[in-house]
Amino acid sequence: MTNHRAIALVFAIHGAVAGSLSTRIPWLQDHFALSPGTLGLVLLCQPIGAFIGMPMAGRLAYRVGGRRATRVLIALWCLLVCVPVLMPGPGWLFPAFLLLGAAAGTSDVVMNAHAVVLERKLGRSIIAGLHGLWSVGSLAAGGIGILAAHFGVDARLHLGLIALLLLGLSLVAGRGLLADEPVTGQPAPRRFALPTRAIAAVGLVGFCGTFAEGASANWAAVYVTQVAAAGPAAAAATYTVFMLFMAGTRLLGDRIVGRLGAVATVRAGGVVAAVGGVLVVAGRTTWVCAAGFALIGIGIAVSAPLAYAAAGRTGSSPGEGVAGVTTITYLSSLIAPAIIGGAAGALSYPAAFVLITLIVILMGVLAGALRPRPTVPTVPTVTMTDSALRPGP
Repeated sequence: MTNHRAIALVFAIHGAVAGSLSTRIPWLQDHFALSPGTLGLVLLCQPIGAFIGMPMAGRLAYRVGGRRATRVLIALWCLLVCVPVLMPGPGWLFPAFLLLGAAAGTSDVVMNAHAVVLERKLGRSIIAGLHGLWSVGSLAAGGIGILAAHFGVDARLHLGLIALLLLGLSLVAGRGLLADEPVTGQPAPRRFALPTRAIAAVGLVGFCGTFAEGASANWAAVYVTQVAAAGPAAAAATYTVFMLFMAGTRLLGDRIVGRLGAVATVRAGGVVAAVGGVLVVAGRTTWVCAAGFALIGIGIAVSAPLAYAAAGRTGSSPGEGVAGVTTITYLSSLIAPAIIGGAAGALSYPAAFVLITLIVILMGVLAGALRPRPTVPTVPTVTMTDSALRPGP
């Protein structure tokens, strides 16, 4: 297995774990008799765990080697997918989701940093396509989860089998990852790497794209239901259209970046997403709104992946740079649904999506931060190592 195929499989596996777990959240709620408020607090533990773990991922990869860190953390992420459903009581869900979040966040950092190192070695963009494969893995595993739930398969059996299957695939992928190169004379990354000013500038681009992704993924179905009087099937189809167009654009994104460059690609994406936002705001029929969400998905698809790649080149090490941007994008995906919900409640749904339209315009304006800078000697693969998500998506 080539290095490229190996890291591609890692991304698909990471997405499959996320997609598998998300489909069994209703089972968790019923099994443990959780109120909506309690369930919300439980789910909040996952991003909290990610925030705690991600800034330390670069240091961990430096100590054990980027290749080994990726192999261990993706295997851990696969195994932990079944832990919440095996808990003996609801109180155990809080530490379980904290641990899940830490595994998800640290593995996200190391695999993205590994991709940055491999991208540099290959001399061409690959990270957008890798994020597209994450979406494919998430959608495929989500489909399996929906079927399992429909036919009444116990979540413990479903996720236990998924954990074993994905663990096996992760072991196969791990053997093909890029080998670490020896490190000489390079300082270790900080133990807890918060974003520097340069990383924060790159992170703002990812923040804008991830904000639009998280808000659209969480509110697309509700929006067309409330604004366009869409039925349940049409509402679900609108969400699916958004996710599919975003995933498809990511799969093609590296070719676009190869032709236009990162800055021009994100700026063009900002224009496309802004047009989509206008259609969503102005549209009062399901098909117009769905077309708008499709354009938003196309426009924002590669902003976060390209921010990760730029951060890997900007930081003192790929792992430290990616960790900083990933922290910013996770924050964005966490707050976006709540901000849009608050704006919709205080004003209206169209007014809330005016905000999203302005944010994607800002994404295009800030795209210059992705422009390659003179490289500073960095630790090779060893230093190594989101999304997004959206959410997933």
